[in-house]
Amino acid sequence: MSEEISKSSQSERADQTRKAILAAAIREFSAHGLSGARTEAIAESAGANKALLYYYFKSKKGLYAAAIEAVSKGVVEDALAALDPAYSAGERLLRTALNHFDRILTKREFQSLLQQEMVRFHREESGDAPMFFQPTFESLMEKLQDAAAEGIRKRELCKVDVLQVLVSIFGANVFNPFDLDALKMRRIAAVEFLGSALFRDRAHGARLVKRVLAAMPMPAIQEFQLRRK
Repeated sequence: MSEEISKSSQSERADQTRKAILAAAIREFSAHGLSGARTEAIAESAGANKALLYYYFKSKKGLYAAAIEAVSKGVVEDALAALDPAYSAGERLLRTALNHFDRILTKREFQSLLQQEMVRFHREESGDAPMFFQPTFESLMEKLQDAAAEGIRKRELCKVDVLQVLVSIFGANVFNPFDLDALKMRRIAAVEFLGSALFRDRAHGARLVKRVLAAMPMPAIQEFQLRRK
């Protein structure tokens, strides 16, 4: 019995150590990217022996991939919730627009890792560097394209270029202001624009915008709140 308890305790400690390493890796990679991150800094931040990084994750690139997978998990779950087929195609697009807007504001480590990976991808001389985020986004982009095509087919949406719909959704928060009230205004304006521009029946689009805004309130953004005190 004592041997089983001992093994269980060892397993728990190992799991805690692995999580600590992964959390430290996310911080280090989001700040410095794959090439700039230091495994020594990760080990020190995690309070772990550097050898354990390679024991659990095999290599620096393996740790990088695990970090991206970890931060992507919650993002994907939120995005899939916005794309729930229980909603009409048009509502799914509006919910995705809000989900993306809020993710830029709140998922800083994810956004930093994504930008770091894009820079790394474009700097690789071979031109075929693996993009670690690609599997994460491929399925989401397919679902978005399907939603836009479905909305057009069912005549809920205007007959427009599907790619332009996606550009409008993902580009709505490129120039976000650093003021909480202005952010709230831009957030509302982004979906109001889509509700007016995409829907054949603008009254229907306006109703959906109102419903989606009520169902998806703006998340608390601590750093902006602190600036206003």
